[in-house]
Amino acid sequence: MTSPDQDRWSRVKERLRAEVGEDVFSSWFARMEVESIEGDTVKLSVPTRFLKSWIQSHYAEKLMACWQAEFPAVTRIELTVRSAVLRTLIPKTKPPEMATSSREIREMKGNGGDFRSPAAPISAAHESLGGSPLDPRLTFESFVVGRSNTLAHAAARQVAQGCRGDAVMFNPLYIHAGVGLGKTHLLQSLAWAGNATAERKVLYLTAERFMYGFVAALRAQNALAFKEALRAIDVLVIDDLQFLQGKSTQVEFCHTLNALIDAGRQVVIAADRPPSELESLDERVRSRLAGGLVVEMGSLGEDLRLEILKSRVAAAKHHHPGFDVPPPVLLFIAKTVTHNGRDLEGALNRLLAHSKLTGQPITLEMAEREVRDLIRPQEPKRVKIEEIQRIVARQYNVSRADLLSSRRTANVVRPRQVAMYLAKTLTLRSLPEIGRRFGGRDHTTVLHAVRKIENLVNNDTALAEEIELLKRQLQE
Repeated sequence: MTSPDQDRWSRVKERLRAEVGEDVFSSWFARMEVESIEGDTVKLSVPTRFLKSWIQSHYAEKLMACWQAEFPAVTRIELTVRSAVLRTLIPKTKPPEMATSSREIREMKGNGGDFRSPAAPISAAHESLGGSPLDPRLTFESFVVGRSNTLAHAAARQVAQGCRGDAVMFNPLYIHAGVGLGKTHLLQSLAWAGNATAERKVLYLTAERFMYGFVAALRAQNALAFKEALRAIDVLVIDDLQFLQGKSTQVEFCHTLNALIDAGRQVVIAADRPPSELESLDERVRSRLAGGLVVEMGSLGEDLRLEILKSRVAAAKHHHPGFDVPPPVLLFIAKTVTHNGRDLEGALNRLLAHSKLTGQPITLEMAEREVRDLIRPQEPKRVKIEEIQRIVARQYNVSRADLLSSRRTANVVRPRQVAMYLAKTLTLRSLPEIGRRFGGRDHTTVLHAVRKIENLVNNDTALAEEIELLKRQLQE
């Protein structure tokens, strides 16, 4: 496309963004491209038939109005699907280091990757299926394996290396971990590796993208096509499932999950907590998720943090040969920046910026100054309701089954109320969820227990000390 045409397209996009809003624009028009502008006709393309159908049904007039507002001579817009072209970008016989066209090279450079890498055609093919964007840096090769993530890594590798028609070993694969511990890296690695051959379709979606796609399909009265497209996928990967909201969306997710698993297709899920703690999801969905392989990725130990830092420094040296971080500095960061992997990346980025902008060598003193705000106090232990029930039952010499039962004797009622109070004060669980976890009680019962213990604590020093002791035990 010539430069004047590019300028025209840029102006139309800005006008369109202002008309429909940033959310709608980024969801439905961000991947639209101008193929040509000839006389009174503009030829546009989108990566999927679904996008084409939806835009034609809902935004054809607005799209035309935006073009004519900038260029009155335009009287016709042709919208085509370029997905068939994009799928052919994955080379079948050509060595992966050969770039086949200037367009591929531009796409690869735009993704920040090496222009000889096959990342761009894989990404183009993946996005043509409607997947969320893939980061070319997040591959198995750049994933550092340690004690806390060995099982999750091995399971993801197993899924990625499978072939169409293979028996599925564990389904679904459910990976959970806190923020910045590598869930997304692992899931995107699986998508990259799984899509490296044309044999299978591996689709990576964030929960938000799944929700938006489903809602848009309902509005477009095209929900059947949306469902069929998802259920034709060989491996469906959903990230950040804890953000899945809306009753109808969850019902559709449940149907899709069941349809894929029953058909022998692989499903991989990641979330920030185990299935049993996703209280916003329907019980049937939680049960199905828990029926597969559930793997927790633990916190990053010091040795693993050091290996991650070494790996990231080595990667940075490819683009910045002069970037050198002395071993004592790496060791200092590994010891003190303990929160998550993103903080480690942030610390290295600061050192790199300092090195490039000032030209000064990286020293321990400089590192201490640059990363001091990343040195956080140790995050308090995440307390689980099951653990509260166990500790309270032991303290009051009753069983956990007693706490969950309908017994109303004094020696059971008080420990149960204390456990409910601790669940409300030490966890983020809602009152209905706490009630459900205490034998299916109503949320008003939990509220009564919390208020009862709050009043007693204010007047009973012995009980207050007892509860403080329980809190310390739970948070150690």
